[in-house]
Amino acid sequence: MNKYEIIVVGGGPAGMMAAYFAAKEGKKVALLEKKESCGKKILLTGKGRCNITNNRSWEEFKLHIHPDSGFFKNSFYHFSNEALVKFLEAAGLEIEVQRGERIFPASQKSADVRDTLLNELKKMPNIDLLPNSEVMSVDLVEGGTFVANVMNDSGLIKCEPYFSDKLILCTGGLSYPATGSSGDGYRIAKSFRHNIVETTPSLTALKPSPYNFFLVGVTLKNVALNLVIEGNVVQSEQGELSFTSGGIEGALGFRVSRKAVKALLKGSKVGLVIDLKPGLTISQLKDRITRDTLGGKKVDLKKYLQKLMPRQVVDPFIAMNPDISISNLPIKLKNWKFDIKGYVGYERCVVTAGGVDLGEVSRKTLESKIVPGLYFAGEILDLDGDTGGYNLQIAFSTGALAGYSAAIAM
Repeated sequence: MNKYEIIVVGGGPAGMMAAYFAAKEGKKVALLEKKESCGKKILLTGKGRCNITNNRSWEEFKLHIHPDSGFFKNSFYHFSNEALVKFLEAAGLEIEVQRGERIFPASQKSADVRDTLLNELKKMPNIDLLPNSEVMSVDLVEGGTFVANVMNDSGLIKCEPYFSDKLILCTGGLSYPATGSSGDGYRIAKSFRHNIVETTPSLTALKPSPYNFFLVGVTLKNVALNLVIEGNVVQSEQGELSFTSGGIEGALGFRVSRKAVKALLKGSKVGLVIDLKPGLTISQLKDRITRDTLGGKKVDLKKYLQKLMPRQVVDPFIAMNPDISISNLPIKLKNWKFDIKGYVGYERCVVTAGGVDLGEVSRKTLESKIVPGLYFAGEILDLDGDTGGYNLQIAFSTGALAGYSAAIAM
């Protein structure tokens, strides 16, 4: 009989932490993962380098958590970014802090993070790692026992029951479905009468229309990006952005994508405005250009623009600003406008916004307020963060708290 004290559904970063900290309290734990191995999404994070977390204090960290940083506070303090780093270093992983207080493995290989976590799990004799185990449904039977109906790789075309006193759902959201995130947890949560806040892709590419594909492959550094909704600037960011086959992304594109996607879904008019020279005012730019062009004498505009921006950007910039001239160049450089008509969906977005309603979950323990013994952690919750290591910390912290809470409640 497959009987456990705690079953964790989903072997991503939240599930791995939940299983570890539940087992650390001496409980017998099963970690059920539908794919062939745990931690597949970790391999994709940070473009394969894994931005583990961010080194900022809570007062700064909370500004990057949505929609309710207060809900996350207990999880963060239970297992903070500092605690996470100490945990990984004690497990033998070397880490380094990079620009923006972002923390990466020193090897720059996300596989090293995944392998470190797996090794720690394998050291725990009371954890059964069960890959290729897809949870099709969960029942709650008389006496408060959870029954997870699991389709495994045994070759049998039927579900095998797994029994537990506590159940932790760490099934992720909808982003990168190839890693196993296909919304299973939402379906299970609904079966237990939980509400799901509408989900949307977040940290995703925004699609301009028209889009000049000659821009693909270009990265602009030290620029500013304004998100404009219905003619009003609603968010301003400064840093780096990239033009890809999907549209405008990179750190800046990702930061504004959450609001942009929600506005697009409401039918609002959305635009992006790039300031290529945020360190200079229009007046200062005008003075510089006047000096550079020797008082306004005839100048080859295209050749001059190559001094101000990457060469690959010049032709698209001119094409999108057909009335450009030396006289209006300062304004054009600080107001490069893009109409946004769409976005890249779950197949390539970094994280899912929306999920299990936070009002139905205890922020102190992450236990369901509707079904005792049911816990949630990670992306399945209506909790997400900006780019920069915040989302993995959400997963690690909530996983750690859910695993610990479920264990000590027994």
